[in-house]
Amino acid sequence: MTELKLGYIGLGNQGLPMAKRLVDWPGGLVVFDVRTEAMTPLAELGATLADSVADVAEADVISVTVLTDAQVRDVVGELAAHAGPGTVIAIHSTIEPGTAGELAEQLRPKGIHLVDAPVSGGAGAADKGELAVMVGADEEAYALVKPVFKKWASMVVRAGEPGAGTRMKLARNMLTFIGFAAACEAQKLAEAAGIDLQKLGRVVRHSDAQSGGPGAIMVRDDTAPLQPDHFVYDMFVHTRGLAEKDLKLALGLGEATGVELPLAEIALRDLAAGLGVPHTTSTTKG
Repeated sequence: MTELKLGYIGLGNQGLPMAKRLVDWPGGLVVFDVRTEAMTPLAELGATLADSVADVAEADVISVTVLTDAQVRDVVGELAAHAGPGTVIAIHSTIEPGTAGELAEQLRPKGIHLVDAPVSGGAGAADKGELAVMVGADEEAYALVKPVFKKWASMVVRAGEPGAGTRMKLARNMLTFIGFAAACEAQKLAEAAGIDLQKLGRVVRHSDAQSGGPGAIMVRDDTAPLQPDHFVYDMFVHTRGLAEKDLKLALGLGEATGVELPLAEIALRDLAAGLGVPHTTSTTKG
């Protein structure tokens, strides 16, 4: 395994810290970026600099962190034209849901494995080797990439076959950005109610670190309605009760301060069903 040669293409804010953690790989690391200056830090650390994407095709496991779906397709096409059977190409970019599966099918007759492995955690986590990576791969390719990914990730999850990593990442990112929109809505309410937003932010970050935030309820195998004997039923009934009470109070404050709270209204309407438990009594704003 350690004799495998690694390749890395795309040394931006995310790719550079990930690639840096691979420079001591025993089999060596070859890197490429269209910006020569982006490769300089890795050259200083001992990586081999490639002159083109095609030159990276000599590696056994090649990571790709470029910006767009079109760029991914271009890079994969260039690599596939020069790579040999057994090569694994791992896409860390967030791409269209169908792209990885499509490319995997195209490359399979050549004996080349296509893996989609988007990451979560940002450049800071990459620096510390604490990213989470969601891998869509066949079992053979997953066995090859897992020890490589462990160099920059503290959580490596096989989501399924090629394409599954991207689908998992989209669900994860959807949660993040809906959460950001909800945070903006909460700030509007707090501001209208005379609350210091900096202090509110400190409280939110502190309490989320203790409670786990939205991930705390993501413990089930499906989204079907719960039976009363389910191990989380009582906890979710309790959560629903608190949520519906507090959401009604927040919506009442919104009415009093003239702030529209559409996400809070949706949460009041839909949270119980999402948790898989009944509503309490009324879900209106009264």
